[in-house]
Order: sequence, then C-alpha cells, then structure tokens
Amino acid sequence: MKYWTQKHRQEKEGTRSHFSADELKWALKKMKEDSDPVTKETGQQDQNQDSVYRSLEELKRDMAQLDMLIETDVQILRRLLTQFNSTETTTEQRLEILLELEYLVHQVDNAQYLCSMGGLQLILEGLNSSDFRLQENAAFVLGSALASNPAVQVEAVERGCLQKLLTLLATTRPLSVKKKVLFAVASVLRHFPYAQSHFLSHGGLHVLSELFRAEGGGALRVRVATVLYDMITEKELMSHTGLEPIHDSSHEERLRQYSRVSLQQELLEGGWCSLVPELLESTEHDWREKGLRALLAMAPVCLDQYRSNTSLSVSLDSLRGHYQELVHKERILGEEDGYFGEILDLLETLELKIK
Repeated sequence: MKYWTQKHRQEKEGTRSHFSADELKWALKKMKEDSDPVTKETGQQDQNQDSVYRSLEELKRDMAQLDMLIETDVQILRRLLTQFNSTETTTEQRLEILLELEYLVHQVDNAQYLCSMGGLQLILEGLNSSDFRLQENAAFVLGSALASNPAVQVEAVERGCLQKLLTLLATTRPLSVKKKVLFAVASVLRHFPYAQSHFLSHGGLHVLSELFRAEGGGALRVRVATVLYDMITEKELMSHTGLEPIHDSSHEERLRQYSRVSLQQELLEGGWCSLVPELLESTEHDWREKGLRALLAMAPVCLDQYRSNTSLSVSLDSLRGHYQELVHKERILGEEDGYFGEILDLLETLELKIK
C-alpha cells in the first residue's frame, strides 16, 4: 500500500504478512485526505487567510473613496444643466443631455430639483430652437417632468409653457416633434383645472381641431381624442365628488377651478361631435377604442348630433357585428373578458344612448 511508512516497507521485505487495525485506519484516513481537494488545500487556505481578509478600517477607507466617486441625482442634474448651457457644447451633446434629463425627471423630486436649478427655463428655451431635434427632445423632457407633478405644472404655466406648446402645434413641424409636444400638453393639463382654463382661453381646442383635421396625422388624432376624454372625465368625476360633504379648503378650490373649465360650448362650436366619429373608420382596434371612449364622454353634449349622423349609425352597426365575431373567437380560446369584449361593450353602450 502506498500509505505505508518506510518502517512498513522494511517490515514487508522481511517476514511481516499482516497489519494491525490501527495501521489500517491510518492508511484509510490518508487515502481520504488525498482524495479530498478541500481538505488537502485547507492548510494553504489558512496560510493565505490574512491576505484575503482586510481589516475593518481598510474597508471603511475603501467605501469612503467609493462614495466620493458616486454622483447623487442632484449632482448629475447640476452637471448636465451646466454642460447644456455651455457655449462649447455641441448640438449632438445637447441632444444626449436632454435624453439623460428625461430619464431623471421621471422621479418627482428630480423634476422639482430641475426647476429650482433653473433647468425648466433652459428646457423651455430649447422649445424655441431652430433645430427640430432639440425641440422634440426638449418637449419630451418637459412632458416627463410635468407628469403627475403639480409643483412643476404650476411653474411651467407661470413661465408661459402652454403658449409655447400651442405655437409649436399650430405651426409647421415634423410629426415626431408634434407627438412630443402633444405629450407635454397632455401632461400639463392632467388634473390641473387652472391650466385647462388657460388652455381653452388661448384657443387650445381650436389648435387641436386643426391638428385633428390635418392630413397625415393619424397617430395624433388618437392622442387628441385622449386629451379631450381626460378633460371631460376629470371634470365629471370632480362634479360627482362635489356632491359629497367634504369640508376641505383645497378640495373646494379645485371644485371652483373645474367649474371655470367650460368645455361644452367649445366642443359644439369646434365641430368635435362630427370629428371624433372619424376615428371609428380606422382599422386599428386601439384607435376605435379611444374614439368610442371619447364619444361616450361627449355624449351629454353631442347626443343630438350623433342621432342625426347617419354614417355614425351605420359605422356602429357594422362594428358591432365585427366585434361580436371577434368576441366569439376569444371565448372559444377561453377568454371570457377579453379586449374585444371591452370594445363591444363600448359600442353597445353608445348605441343605447343614441336610441
């Protein structure tokens, strides 16, 4: 056996022909140790342990150095705004900076920090750029900063944000620019009745109607209809909650502000009762859905026009049959409450209102 000592070998060469129990145990132990690499290397690991593990003070020092290398969001915002405002920064660099800012301002606090640093004014100035790409990216940043952020909404309106956005929508611009500008308009109007009144008094609905009628702007039509739907349903929801006895000064102020948002006459005079039904002519399910939701929201104002619109009745009847077939196919596949079922419900609800 290979694990015998020199003494064992000498005895083997002599007359010894057997081994004691202790000797056999010792030989088996050596076999196990040599076949186990973990056990075999334990001694070496123990020797290297001091070199692997560092002291607590060393770790603290390394972490402090790492903290110095990590920028906070506020530091990043300040650096980006400084670079954006620098005369040495190229247009391509400004475009990249705007995209980085757009990512950061999704966080409510970051958007407010942007305002406090004067960044909002820089973004608004970007809307006036002669470069369409800068206009597009600036509108993108603005829309993201405004979304669900009342503090930024107030400052933006006070700085003339709505007038700038409406001017961009009313003048010749690439479709990509107008999409982002409309996104910013929707963001500043959402849940902000003061901005909605300002929007209406500055001819906002007229601008949107021209946008809706323009050729080649199909994708914008859906967005425009969604803006209308949001404004109508917000006011309706607020009027319902206004019936409840809520004694809160801020709530009462919101009620007063929504009462000044007068959409009905604007919708009638702007021809929206006949414009929105055009969305049903699309082959896109999403467009039809958004159109139906807007039509239902406008029904209290437009019901008489709906009833006299023969093409709308024909369209609704045709779509009902089409979506009944699609719902049947959904149910065969085991989808009881599928997307097409939702659209069919909207169709049938609208038809009931018109009858």
